[in-house]
Amino acid sequence: MKKLILLLVLPLFAAIQLNAQTTPAAQPKAAAVNPNAPVAKWDKMVNDFGNIAFGVPKSAEFTLTNAGKEPLTISSARASCGCTGLKYSQEPIQAGKSTTISATYNAATAGVFTKTITVTTNADPNPVVLQIKGTVMPNPNPPAPAPAPAAAPAPAPVKK
Repeated sequence: MKKLILLLVLPLFAAIQLNAQTTPAAQPKAAAVNPNAPVAKWDKMVNDFGNIAFGVPKSAEFTLTNAGKEPLTISSARASCGCTGLKYSQEPIQAGKSTTISATYNAATAGVFTKTITVTTNADPNPVVLQIKGTVMPNPNPPAPAPAPAAAPAPAPVKK
């Protein structure tokens, strides 16, 4: 009896799964493109610092211009790690106007680095990934190693 029920239920589940698949005709049509929509134009996508000094923060500025007709807003800007600080205006950017996003890398670790900044706006293309990269040169004056702890003095002999 259990086998009979299983044989009847299994095709039913298969039919439900097949029916749940959507066809291209069932997909909604894309909304009409707004000819007045904001358009994000960046002055550069990558800033190469080259060689930078250890422990000396370095900043880069990326300029964003609104090439559209409606105001452009930055809804978020996120760095790929906590070693990169960001500053940017959250005020709407009017048509034809520009703003800057400043990214400061702290340079606390020697070696090659590549960090990204993901910027989300109400304009196309969206989101945009900016990049800073370079090489932090090793610290020329590393801190001296801490002296070894002094050995405890030997206990005085016990007199009897």
